[in-house]
Parts: sequence; C-alpha cells; structure tokens
Amino acid sequence: MTDRIRVREATVPELPDVLNVVDGAVLAVDTGRLRSAIDRGDVLVAVAGETGGDPETDRVLGALVLAGEEITAVAVRQRRRNQGIGTMLVEAAAERRARLVATFDPRVRSFWESLDFAIEPAAEPDRFRGVR
Repeated sequence: MTDRIRVREATVPELPDVLNVVDGAVLAVDTGRLRSAIDRGDVLVAVAGETGGDPETDRVLGALVLAGEEITAVAVRQRRRNQGIGTMLVEAAAERRARLVATFDPRVRSFWESLDFAIEPAAEPDRFRGVR
C-alpha cells in the first residue's frame, strides 16, 4: 500500500498534532478555541497514511482553521511545504464556504494570490487581506 495525502475534518485526538503543526508555523492559536473548532468541524487536516486511511494512524501534515468564512490559520509541516498541501487545504475549505477571507503578512502574499484571492491592504500595518 502507498501513502496518499487527503484532506478531512480533524478529530479531537488529533488536537496535539494540529497544535504542533500550527506552532511550527509560528501561528498563535488558543487551544480551547481550537478544540471548539474541531468539535464544530471547522478544522481541516491534510493527512498521509495507508490507502483507505485510518484516523488513528494517519499522519497530520497540515491544518486549516475556519471561523465562519475567515481562515484563521493555515499551516503545513516545514519539511512538507511547497508540495501543494496548503493549496489542498484551502481548496477543501472553499468547498465548504461560498466566500473565504484570510489576513496575512507579505511573506505569503504569493501563496494567496496563486489561489485567486483578491488582495488588499489590511487595517493592521504590514498585513494584507485576501478574499475569494
């Protein structure tokens, strides 16, 4: 059997893995709010595992957190970046929401532009806002 990457809703037992991925990307996420988001089905994970997959053995490679139409965090394990995983997560979120909004810093502007987000300066200095 081969590993394949797929996106699905996160499960509560994956909370430590999701926190690890988000922390590795130096993003601030409150653990209690993240747990609530998982309970609501608002956290998506990109996972790798045996074909057919098992949530107990899947490896979490990336995570995306939604709050309504807002993407509050999207992160991919450092060694798995630039492999399309972040794109997979955003596309999966777009299947769940008619409109998506993200606020981000200039370092990742090209990522959001590549996903057809309309970019404008955000209210905060040195930040941008993207809408799709």
